[in-house]
Amino acid sequence: MNVMNTWLPFASSLISFVFAVFVFRRYAARRRPHLLLWGIGMTFYGIGGFCEGYYGAFGWSPLIFRLWYLCGAILVAAWLGQGTVYLLAKRRWANALMVLLGLGSLYGLIRVFGAQLDPSLMTSSVHTGSELSGHAILTPGVRILTPFFNLYGTVALVGGAAWSAWIFFRRRVLLHRTIGNILIAIGATMPAFGGAFSRLGVSGALYIGEFLGAILIFLGFLRATSPIGEPAAQAVVQAAE
Repeated sequence: MNVMNTWLPFASSLISFVFAVFVFRRYAARRRPHLLLWGIGMTFYGIGGFCEGYYGAFGWSPLIFRLWYLCGAILVAAWLGQGTVYLLAKRRWANALMVLLGLGSLYGLIRVFGAQLDPSLMTSSVHTGSELSGHAILTPGVRILTPFFNLYGTVALVGGAAWSAWIFFRRRVLLHRTIGNILIAIGATMPAFGGAFSRLGVSGALYIGEFLGAILIFLGFLRATSPIGEPAAQAVVQAAE
């Protein structure tokens, strides 16, 4: 059993699910919509990693492929990014974008699970996300969704984290949040870098990128939400959370 192609995705999945539980518990205490969406996004991250680990251990099946494509290739970045939209944008804009994301996700679910798959592509060879999403015989209506979801999610998540880091740094308050948001921004780009190196022939790069991404986003979240001792900054904390 290949460690890189099996245990690393399983490790990413475990970290993601632990993170999701942590965020859901925080949501239960605070009832902030961005926490709910981040928890859902990290659940998708965990499902995607589990499917990749299953593939490394047992090979692809139609169900595993469809779950991986929907959760790991389409939904995860967009739902994490939508959480950041709720944190930073005006509520009416966030709600409008949430309606679009919900409808798009439902459409993606229907198309992914209704599409025909080519059995010859269910091989035991190591995959990269771009290869499978590009060559699997899903209908064009499914494949064309992926870049839109990922672009929206990446811009919202990375851009939002970078913007928050800059704001806290510029004001010279809550500098731990600057560090946390930088970690989140870097972590959110790791799967994309992993996919790029995989396309260049670097074996296991996608799994390494996903693993590092899950760790950095989790650490960034913990750092950004850690308690602080400066009483003067409490109002800023409450506004951000």
